[in-house]
Amino acid sequence: MKTFDINDVERVVKSIANTAIANEKYFSDLDAAAGDADFGVSLATGFKVVLNKWEEYDRNSISAFLMKVSMVITGNVGGSSGPLWGTAFMRAGISAKGKEEITFTDIASMLRAAIEGIMARGGAKVGDKTLIDGLIPIAEKLEEHGDVEDPPEVVRMVTQAAEEAVEITTGWIARRGRQSFTGERSAGTPDPGIVAIATIMKDIEKAGQN
Repeated sequence: MKTFDINDVERVVKSIANTAIANEKYFSDLDAAAGDADFGVSLATGFKVVLNKWEEYDRNSISAFLMKVSMVITGNVGGSSGPLWGTAFMRAGISAKGKEEITFTDIASMLRAAIEGIMARGGAKVGDKTLIDGLIPIAEKLEEHGDVEDPPEVVRMVTQAAEEAVEITTGWIARRGRQSFTGERSAGTPDPGIVAIATIMKDIEKAGQN
């Protein structure tokens, strides 16, 4: 079974940061449709700090690295995104404790831990049209195909699930977050967090093809 080490984890986190920064305006424009238009700015600002502090992180273990990234995100991503994304990285780091290498099955467990943390922190649940609804299909796909001996194919399937989540949830009425303040007008507008997850996955997939 394919395993991944700290170097692989670093590459993924750096890819996430670069995607957040590159799509600052795009994510903010999405947020402007039914939110307060600051999602992209908040995310990009925080991940710029993540990259600026890149050489300072503890790389003794996957867990320690993710926990440090979590602290930086929590302290530098504005609005509600900071606590939620920071919690996600923290819970993933805790789940990876004691592991020098991780498998897709481990990553699924880390993602499930992150989802539980986000739900506990933000109060969202499945079907509320939030970040959660973008992450759960990824976790499910990893659980279903985590033993496939072809990492690019697994990433392709996960990316497809993330993109499908955007299509599926766009018509929903938001029940949590800023979009929920607009009530039924949120139907037909994609959630910026769900779109961000799909965009992140597309960039991770592209990076794996190079």
